[in-house]
Amino acid sequence: MNDIRLVKTRLHAGIWEGELHVPDDARALPDLEVTHLDQPVSGHVLDEDPERAGVWFFRVALPAELISDGVQVFVISNRDTGAKLAHFSIIAGEALADDMRAEMALLRAELDMLKRAFRRHCVDTGAN
Repeated sequence: MNDIRLVKTRLHAGIWEGELHVPDDARALPDLEVTHLDQPVSGHVLDEDPERAGVWFFRVALPAELISDGVQVFVISNRDTGAKLAHFSIIAGEALADDMRAEMALLRAELDMLKRAFRRHCVDTGAN
Protein backbone atom coordinates (compact mmCIF):
# COMPACT_ATOMS: atom_id res chain seq x y z
CA MET A 1 0.00 0.00 0.00
CA ASN A 2 3.04 2.29 -0.08
CA ASP A 3 2.39 3.06 -3.75
CA ILE A 4 -0.80 4.97 -3.00
CA ARG A 5 -0.43 8.54 -4.29
CA LEU A 6 -2.63 11.62 -4.01
CA VAL A 7 -1.83 14.21 -6.67
CA LYS A 8 -3.30 17.71 -6.55
CA THR A 9 -5.16 18.73 -9.67
CA ARG A 10 -6.45 22.14 -8.58
CA LEU A 11 -7.86 24.39 -5.88
CA HIS A 12 -10.97 26.11 -7.21
CA ALA A 13 -13.87 27.92 -5.51
CA GLY A 14 -12.74 26.75 -2.09
CA ILE A 15 -12.54 23.09 -3.09
CA TRP A 16 -9.22 21.22 -3.14
CA GLU A 17 -9.22 18.52 -5.81
CA GLY A 18 -6.83 15.68 -6.47
CA GLU A 19 -6.46 12.24 -7.96
CA LEU A 20 -5.92 9.24 -5.72
CA HIS A 21 -3.87 6.57 -7.48
CA VAL A 22 -4.30 3.12 -5.93
CA PRO A 23 -2.24 0.16 -7.19
CA ASP A 24 -4.04 -2.91 -8.54
CA ASP A 25 -2.77 -5.13 -5.72
CA ALA A 26 -4.31 -2.95 -2.99
CA ARG A 27 -6.90 -4.86 -0.98
CA ALA A 28 -9.06 -1.82 -0.26
CA LEU A 29 -9.20 1.93 -0.65
CA PRO A 30 -7.37 3.83 2.06
CA ASP A 31 -9.44 5.57 4.69
CA LEU A 32 -8.50 9.19 4.00
CA GLU A 33 -8.54 11.89 6.64
CA VAL A 34 -8.18 15.65 6.22
CA THR A 35 -6.92 17.57 9.24
CA HIS A 36 -6.29 21.20 10.14
CA LEU A 37 -4.35 21.89 13.36
CA ASP A 38 -4.68 18.16 14.16
CA GLN A 39 -8.49 18.45 14.04
CA PRO A 40 -10.49 16.49 11.45
CA VAL A 41 -12.09 18.36 8.56
CA SER A 42 -15.23 16.63 7.36
CA GLY A 43 -16.92 16.61 4.00
CA HIS A 44 -14.45 15.01 1.63
CA VAL A 45 -15.68 12.97 -1.32
CA LEU A 46 -14.02 10.12 -3.19
CA ASP A 47 -15.42 9.13 -6.61
CA GLU A 48 -14.06 6.45 -8.91
CA ASP A 49 -12.79 7.54 -12.33
CA PRO A 50 -14.88 5.47 -14.77
CA GLU A 51 -12.23 5.74 -17.49
CA ARG A 52 -9.07 4.82 -15.54
CA ALA A 53 -8.68 1.80 -13.30
CA GLY A 54 -7.19 2.52 -9.90
CA VAL A 55 -7.81 6.28 -10.09
CA TRP A 56 -10.23 8.07 -7.80
CA PHE A 57 -11.25 11.74 -7.70
CA PHE A 58 -10.81 13.27 -4.26
CA ARG A 59 -12.46 16.57 -3.27
CA VAL A 60 -12.61 18.45 -0.01
CA ALA A 61 -14.40 21.75 0.55
CA LEU A 62 -12.51 24.18 2.75
CA PRO A 63 -14.76 25.33 5.58
CA ALA A 64 -14.96 29.13 5.67
CA GLU A 65 -14.52 29.16 9.45
CA LEU A 66 -11.01 27.69 9.04
CA ILE A 67 -9.80 30.49 6.75
CA SER A 68 -8.27 33.36 8.73
CA ASP A 69 -5.19 35.58 8.91
CA GLY A 70 -1.93 33.74 8.62
CA VAL A 71 -0.98 30.41 7.16
CA GLN A 72 -3.49 27.57 7.44
CA VAL A 73 -2.15 24.10 6.66
CA PHE A 74 -4.34 21.15 5.73
CA VAL A 75 -2.97 17.60 5.74
CA ILE A 76 -4.49 14.64 3.90
CA SER A 77 -3.39 11.29 5.27
CA ASN A 78 -4.19 7.62 5.33
CA ARG A 79 -6.03 7.11 8.63
CA ASP A 80 -5.05 3.41 8.77
CA THR A 81 -1.29 3.86 8.34
CA GLY A 82 -0.85 7.50 9.34
CA ALA A 83 1.03 8.13 6.08
CA LYS A 84 0.77 11.69 4.79
CA LEU A 85 -0.44 11.67 1.19
CA ALA A 86 -0.67 15.41 0.51
CA HIS A 87 -0.86 18.81 2.14
CA PHE A 88 -1.73 22.33 1.10
CA SER A 89 -1.58 25.78 2.64
CA ILE A 90 -3.82 28.81 2.46
CA ILE A 91 -2.17 32.18 3.19
CA ALA A 92 -4.34 35.18 3.99
CA GLY A 93 -4.38 38.53 5.76
CA GLU A 94 -1.41 40.08 7.48
CA ALA A 95 0.94 37.21 6.65
CA LEU A 96 0.97 38.51 3.08
CA ALA A 97 2.49 41.85 4.10
CA ASP A 98 5.97 40.34 3.98
CA ASP A 99 5.35 38.18 0.95
CA MET A 100 7.56 39.07 -2.02
CA ARG A 101 4.62 39.04 -4.44
CA ALA A 102 2.72 41.50 -2.29
CA GLU A 103 5.81 43.71 -2.12
CA MET A 104 6.14 43.62 -5.93
CA ALA A 105 2.48 44.58 -6.36
CA LEU A 106 2.97 47.48 -3.95
CA LEU A 107 6.08 48.63 -5.84
CA ARG A 108 4.21 48.46 -9.16
CA ALA A 109 1.37 50.55 -7.73
CA GLU A 110 3.83 53.14 -6.40
CA LEU A 111 5.67 53.23 -9.75
CA ASP A 112 2.38 53.82 -11.59
CA MET A 113 1.60 56.67 -9.20
CA LEU A 114 5.05 58.22 -9.80
CA LYS A 115 4.65 57.88 -13.58
CA ARG A 116 1.31 59.71 -13.48
CA ALA A 117 2.78 62.47 -11.28
CA PHE A 118 5.81 62.81 -13.57
CA ARG A 119 3.61 63.02 -16.68
CA ARG A 120 1.46 65.71 -15.00
CA HIS A 121 4.63 67.61 -14.08
CA CYS A 122 5.89 67.42 -17.68
CA VAL A 123 2.55 68.62 -19.05
CA ASP A 124 2.40 71.48 -16.49
CA THR A 125 5.99 72.64 -17.17
CA GLY A 126 5.59 72.34 -20.91
CA ALA A 127 2.51 74.55 -20.87
CA ASN A 128 4.21 77.36 -18.93
